[in-house]
Amino acid sequence: MMKLNTAREIPATAEQVFAAFSDPARLARWWGPAGFTNSFSVCEFREGGSWTYVMHGPDGKDYPNASVFAEIEALKKIVIEHVSKPKYRLAVTLEPAAKGTVVSWRQEFEKEKFAQSMAQFLTTANEQNLDRLTAEVLRKT
Repeated sequence: MMKLNTAREIPATAEQVFAAFSDPARLARWWGPAGFTNSFSVCEFREGGSWTYVMHGPDGKDYPNASVFAEIEALKKIVIEHVSKPKYRLAVTLEPAAKGTVVSWRQEFEKEKFAQSMAQFLTTANEQNLDRLTAEVLRKT
């Protein structure tokens, strides 16, 4: 399996970062690469909970997604199993750091060939996702 890893230090507490994942309205605002929006039909943020949504791309296309929140350890770890194609496992860990929280993003794809062919796009998309998470965490309500 091919793995893609990235990390970002966000100048906020683990509580603030975790809240951007655990609140479906907030998650819908930032999830996905730049230019994407989301419509969630189900978002059960609990271990074993379903997450079904459509990502609306800047190209006007809709991208249906189905995932399961496989593991949730409050303020420390969120593991998402993407059960629709392309199948992957995303492990997000939160670790305290000098100026905030380090968010580590480890994505493991079922199909190595797909991941290799899409590696550049996926790397950029993951960085954009972390950009959007950072903006959401630092957003003034």
